[in-house]
Amino acid sequence: QVQLVESGGGLVQAGGSLRLSCAGSGRTLSSYAMGWFRQAPGKEREFVAAITSNAISTWYEDSVKGRFTISRDNVKKTVYLQMNSLKPDDTAVYYCAVTLHYGARAPGAFDYWGQGTQVIVSS
Repeated sequence: QVQLVESGGGLVQAGGSLRLSCAGSGRTLSSYAMGWFRQAPGKEREFVAAITSNAISTWYEDSVKGRFTISRDNVKKTVYLQMNSLKPDDTAVYYCAVTLHYGARAPGAFDYWGQGTQVIVSS
């Protein structure tokens, strides 16, 4: 069993930055790649970024490449999402999740989820 708790969301102006954190627990957490999804009102949950268990490889959704950076601290069992140059379209609830599948992007490939943290980007 893995538990995930997100934090760091909030209200920011367009062009600003936020850093999201996701603290994990559970004996098997180190085996999982960790990732971020987001869901805007009325839209499906979409993949944002993920990082392998050893923090060597990452993969991103195209619209966030160059603006968002995912990183991971396995000692702290925490994954981060640094979000720069934020746009109103980035407004969503951001969820942390874990998967055993390298390169996974579909929500169904992720096994455990956090409760989410709200990000609002004002224009």
